[in-house]
Amino acid sequence: MNAIPGVNNMRASLKGIALAALALALAACGNVSHNVAKDGRSAGEMVWPAPTDTTPMHKGGTFPNLANLRQMRAGLNKQQVSDLIGFPHFSEGIWGVREWNYVFNFRKAGSDEVAVCQYKVLFDEDKLARSFYWKPEACADLLKAPAPAAAAERAPAKPRVLSADALFAFDRAELSPAGHAALDDLAAKLRGQGGKLRSVRIVGYTDRLGGEAYNQALSQRRAQTVKDYLVARGVPGDRVTAEGLGKAAPVKDCQEGSRAQLIACLAPNRRVEIWIDGME
Repeated sequence: MNAIPGVNNMRASLKGIALAALALALAACGNVSHNVAKDGRSAGEMVWPAPTDTTPMHKGGTFPNLANLRQMRAGLNKQQVSDLIGFPHFSEGIWGVREWNYVFNFRKAGSDEVAVCQYKVLFDEDKLARSFYWKPEACADLLKAPAPAAAAERAPAKPRVLSADALFAFDRAELSPAGHAALDDLAAKLRGQGGKLRSVRIVGYTDRLGGEAYNQALSQRRAQTVKDYLVARGVPGDRVTAEGLGKAAPVKDCQEGSRAQLIACLAPNRRVEIWIDGME
């Protein structure tokens, strides 16, 4: 009995799709590490894909935003990682895998030479980032902020510390009326420095209540809100940076108690620090 031509064509198409999918899966397997631990903190065998095997849109690697790259830390989910440094540069996949690989380019200070580095993120079983690796390992040093030039008899810099509870409602990132007033006063002082103002670094912090990823995101939104407000009132935007550090660097430790008591005790840790270079 002769086969029906349409059925043969359909079978051939399905076979071709299956073979293509298998080829992509096998290619991806060659790009990822083996036996990634459940907690995402190690792998039985670390595999680095060849830098030339990136997807076409990432050919040659990218120049990352250093401020964003410095915010990479354990506990971020994949959407937060992609917001900071983009999606992976290889074909290992996006949502189902537990490893993302990148090729980053860095321009060396004082020269036109470019350093090419590979960066790897391992995720735990909940797809939260847990460990980070560089190849070569020395590439990690490229993220270090340059040391400020020494100034003779210059007093150590101290930040202006603004209470997050005074700027924002609890667990929110929208400015309160008191927050508007405080930042209006600061913006006026910063504008008054004119060309003397070199940089304004805004760092947001939360208390230890809540999840790590949530706190990091909240602290980042609050720092960005302060930056946007100051820039909207005339502070030069190219001199202002915003960074959230979540529950890091607490200034007060509190014993366990009722939630209300703990929230009140931890208030000093919910803060926004503003580091100003060039203000008299």
